[in-house]
Amino acid sequence: MKAAAAIFMLFLLISIVPIGIAVQWGGGAGFSIPDWELKWETSDVCDPAAAAEAPDSEWVQAGMDSVRPAAPADASAVWFRFPLPLTEERNPALLINKVTGHNLRAYADHKLIYESQDLMNYDERKVLIPLSGTEGHSWLYLWSSGDGQGFGIEGEITAGNYGKLLEFYVKQNLPDMVIGAAFLFVGAALMGCLLFLKLDFFKGGFFLVLVIVSFGVLFITYSPFLPVILHIPDHWTQTGFDLALFTLLPSFTIYFEQIFGAGKHRVITKLRKFQLGYSLFCLLFLIVNAMLSYRLDGLYRIATVDFLGLLMMAQFIYLLFVTLGAAFKGNKDAVIFSAGFSIFALLSLTELILYYANNSYHLQWWKWGVIAFVASLILILGRRFAGNHEQVLEYSRDLEKFNDDLQRSEKMEIISELAASVAHEVRNPLQVTRGFLQILGERSDKKEKEYLQMAMEELDRASLIITDFLTFAKPGMDTLDRFEVEEELRHVSGVLVPLAHLQGGTIELNLESGLQVLGSTSKFKQAFINLIKNAIESLEEDGQITVAAWRSGEHIIISVRDNGEGMKMSELAHLGEPYYSNKKKGTGLGLMVTFRIIEAMNGSIQFQSRKGEGTEVIVKLPSAAKK
Repeated sequence: MKAAAAIFMLFLLISIVPIGIAVQWGGGAGFSIPDWELKWETSDVCDPAAAAEAPDSEWVQAGMDSVRPAAPADASAVWFRFPLPLTEERNPALLINKVTGHNLRAYADHKLIYESQDLMNYDERKVLIPLSGTEGHSWLYLWSSGDGQGFGIEGEITAGNYGKLLEFYVKQNLPDMVIGAAFLFVGAALMGCLLFLKLDFFKGGFFLVLVIVSFGVLFITYSPFLPVILHIPDHWTQTGFDLALFTLLPSFTIYFEQIFGAGKHRVITKLRKFQLGYSLFCLLFLIVNAMLSYRLDGLYRIATVDFLGLLMMAQFIYLLFVTLGAAFKGNKDAVIFSAGFSIFALLSLTELILYYANNSYHLQWWKWGVIAFVASLILILGRRFAGNHEQVLEYSRDLEKFNDDLQRSEKMEIISELAASVAHEVRNPLQVTRGFLQILGERSDKKEKEYLQMAMEELDRASLIITDFLTFAKPGMDTLDRFEVEEELRHVSGVLVPLAHLQGGTIELNLESGLQVLGSTSKFKQAFINLIKNAIESLEEDGQITVAAWRSGEHIIISVRDNGEGMKMSELAHLGEPYYSNKKKGTGLGLMVTFRIIEAMNGSIQFQSRKGEGTEVIVKLPSAAKK
């Protein structure tokens, strides 16, 4: 996903280069024609001879710096005239900055020199008219027709060399083509990446691909580059623009719904369903209009421009409100989305308002909002993919931990059964053997008594190991009592203080009163004797052990912390495993027993340690205080 975002930014930078050239390149293509005259017509019949013979009183003065006079209610066409420019260029031409209407024709001395038919009534575009062969003629007449008042020419008219004007035109309009092509490429690249992902990820990015591709088509078909340079009919480019728009709106709403949900009262879901239905209606209307040779353009304009524009304005306002609300609540995706969408929505809303206030307004700033908006959408998708990847890694770690715990549980179960059976079978023979050795010791001399005493000590050690085995095999509490944690820990501390002093250490107690747990006092003491004894054995000079206990919600927390030699992470990972010990004569059974006792009391135990800094053991037990 990071690669896709990088590709997008790269092509965005490539798109900015020709934009900068087009903006900075000015003049040099020719000279402007500042003034002309116009005459309204109530008939669709184009008669250049009649226009040339019309009295001057019927002609109205106009120009590029003046507002075009309002057309009469019954006007269906308009004539424009101005003197042909005097130029020494071999291949002269005119570049008209803005043309609206269905048709445009140019005449020199009643001779048709240029014709452009089937212009869309609401598609403002530039027109490049070659003037070769007009030498010796004094006036140029332009005729434009259309429905309502949406026809005529406005803005600047530039005269000059055809090649230079064409170059100037290309530099002005090529950025739209480059940006549109970049969007198409990013959409195709992203779609190729999605094909290798699972269905859930695919659905998350597919509608974003539709949004990006639709924007790319809108850029390309909105630009007048196609009809002027490639001579593609206007109805074809307009059809491509409309199809992209009908795809964009529902796709965008679906993608928005995937990110932010159905919304309050499921408004976003209802909006998505309405847009899907209305886009299908507009598509059918487009097909019918095309089959009827575009005779329903007036109604089609109302359905796909006027009403759809109002729907877009309402949608932008509502979705912007939703994203800003989510952003204020701390949703990071909403912050990113609202930043890009705010730029796009504010620019688009402003231009739509200007367009409805003045039908001659040419939409142009929305494309820069699109770039910021698409960038935010790709960034959100990248965050979602990254979040899903992190979630997969977390699931993988949890699964690995679960497998380790399962294996450990199975090992403990096997050892528990083996320990129980062995302990019962071995303990009695050991006791009998010890009894006989004790009898022999009474009848032996001093040297033999010494050996027999050593043998009995080892038998006692073996008996203690067997006792640990039995506790490990059966950690359950024989009798459950409610007891004071403070009292039992003080008793354990009193027993182990002499041992701590022998190691050159001290034991400090920080115990809250009134802490009660449920369990066996003997096994509780056994567990903490093991923990504190291990802490004592890790002490060095000026060692200190701190035993603390406090309440935390519905639990009792007991901490045993020492400043001994500490342990490595690799050693911490093996604590509680059978026969693992970092002591020379250790068996690991004491800590295994402690784990089982805490587990039997429905508690948990956690170790924190650093080599050379000491170790802290945190035991968490359910509180049994009376309510």
